[in-house]
Amino acid sequence: MAVPARRTSKKVKNQRRTHFKMSIPGMVECANCGDMRLSHRVCKSCGHYKGKEVVSK
Repeated sequence: MAVPARRTSKKVKNQRRTHFKMSIPGMVECANCGDMRLSHRVCKSCGHYKGKEVVSK
């Protein structure tokens, strides 16, 4: 039978047992329309970014 060559350390064992999950993306409110959008991105509903119209809707 296969036997481990070395003992598994506490650090390695605990790294396997993590339960970290992905966090939700940083959403901010659009200054123009008030809709929620990703930060540093053009608003999908109105097309504004930093107070200027970038995409005409």
